[in-house]
Amino acid sequence: MKGRSVDIEAGRIFREAWIAGVRKHFPGEPKPGYVTPWEKTPDWEREAAAAVCRQVREFIEVSGGSTERLSREQRGRFVAICWIAQIHHRIEDPKPGYVADWSELPEWQQETDADIFDAIERASSR
Repeated sequence: MKGRSVDIEAGRIFREAWIAGVRKHFPGEPKPGYVTPWEKTPDWEREAAAAVCRQVREFIEVSGGSTERLSREQRGRFVAICWIAQIHHRIEDPKPGYVADWSELPEWQQETDADIFDAIERASSR
């Protein structure tokens, strides 16, 4: 059970950073699904969020902490790539917008992805 609670913690870190980023960077009023609280997030999305958080944590660890020297764009790109892999893993035929390349993402989403990396990095250094 201990591993499961770590997954929940990891997923929450990701989801809370996503919601904070959407509220900060999204132009106008975000779709309700963008800011759905953790408790109401679908299971597949919780699992994907936890997986991406674990991937970022491991990347930070194997990089010996040098990820702090990555550019903001590099940080966001890493989160985006990890998320796309999770979408492909969990959804048979995802919408193109779910697996869009970095250059195709709206600026608010790029900024949010970078914020997610930063939030995970901060949580990992505690």
